[in-house]
Amino acid sequence: QVQLVESGGGLVQAGNSLRLSCAASDLTFNRNAMGWFRQAPGKEREFVAIISWSGRTIYYRDSVKGRFTISRDNAKRTLYLQMGSLKPEDTAVYYCAAYSTTIAGVSTPVLYWGRGTQVTISS
Repeated sequence: QVQLVESGGGLVQAGNSLRLSCAASDLTFNRNAMGWFRQAPGKEREFVAIISWSGRTIYYRDSVKGRFTISRDNAKRTLYLQMGSLKPEDTAVYYCAAYSTTIAGVSTPVLYWGRGTQVTISS
């Protein structure tokens, strides 16, 4: 059974950094595009960043461009999200996502979801 397990969330002050990780098991990790999504209280889940299987194609939502970096280590079957210059509006539960395709876009359906990790940014 495919499992995506996020880690690295926490409470930090605005302006600081966090790195999220997502460990994948029972997944042909190097064949799947991967992504990070987030959901703030009372809001819909939104995409944050998507990375292709090779790492060569990456998409970010506008509000995180220049502050967040998505990356992956296929040998370790792990996805990362380096978050910098954090703002209170980045507060949300962050979810790891796996796609059935090697490249994915914003409208590509997600195949598997992780359970999420809470990120809270204080002002």
